[in-house]
Amino acid sequence: MAVAGPKIIKSLERGLRVLQALQMQPDSSLQQLYVFTGISKPSLLRILHTLARSGVVTRRLADGSYRIGATLSRAPSRRQRRDRIAEAAAPVLERLCRRVSWPSDLMVPAGDHMEIRETTRARSPILLQEERVGLQVNWLLTGVGRAYLAYCPAKERQEIIEMLRTSNKAEDRLAREPARLNTILAEVRARGYATRDPTHVGGWYGKPPHADGLISIAVPLRDGARVLGSINIVWLRTAFSVEVFAARHLEELQDAAAEIVSSVRGRRAR
Repeated sequence: MAVAGPKIIKSLERGLRVLQALQMQPDSSLQQLYVFTGISKPSLLRILHTLARSGVVTRRLADGSYRIGATLSRAPSRRQRRDRIAEAAAPVLERLCRRVSWPSDLMVPAGDHMEIRETTRARSPILLQEERVGLQVNWLLTGVGRAYLAYCPAKERQEIIEMLRTSNKAEDRLAREPARLNTILAEVRARGYATRDPTHVGGWYGKPPHADGLISIAVPLRDGARVLGSINIVWLRTAFSVEVFAARHLEELQDAAAEIVSSVRGRRAR
C-alpha cells in the first residue's frame, strides 16, 4: 500500500508562483501577473499584500508595478542598492504628498546624470507632468543635483565635476566655471535647500529643453558623510515663490529625508 506524502500547502505554492513570475518579469503590473500565473486578481492581491508585509515584494508608487524587494539580496548590486533606497523612500514620500498635496521625486546618482527612482506624481491630487522611473536629469542646473553636490564628500563632488567638464552637453557647461559653481553650492548649504537654476525650464538630460512650468526645492539624503540621493517637492511656478514655499514646507521635506535615511539604515541591519 502506497504511503501518502505530505499535503501541499496551496497558498504557499501560489505565493511561490508569484515570486517566480517576478523573477522572470521584474516590475510587473497586476494584469501581467494575472496573465503569467493564472491566479485570480483578488487572490493575487492577497498574496502580494502578504509578501509586501514581510518586505519580500514591494510596489512602486510611480506606476504601481510590483517587484521583488531588494532586502532579499545579501550582497546587493548598485541597482539593488538604489532599489533599497526607493523602497525606503516610497512610504515616506507618500505620507509627505498626503500632507502637502504637491508631489515629490527621489533621484540617485547615475554617472554623468541623476536618475529618478521613485515619484509621487501619480498619487498627487494636483496634476503635473508625470515622470517615470529611469528618466535622467542633469547635475548642475536641477535642484536635486545641486542638493547632492552641495553635501556629498569633496572627493566625490570633484570626480563628478571633472567628468562633466569634458561633456559637450549644454547643461554641463557650468562644470567649466568652478568659482561660480562653488558659490552656488555654498548658497545651497547656507539656505539648507537647492532649487533649479533660473535658466533651466525643464527637460531630460541630453534632450532638448521643454518648459514644464514647474519649480522645486530639494534636499539631500545624508547618511553620515555620504549622500544617498536627493528628494524634492515640485509645484507650479505660478502658485508660490520659492521663498514662500520653502517657509511652509522645507522642514517637512527635511524630516522626510531624515526618515528615509533612518529606514535605509534599518534595512541594512536586517
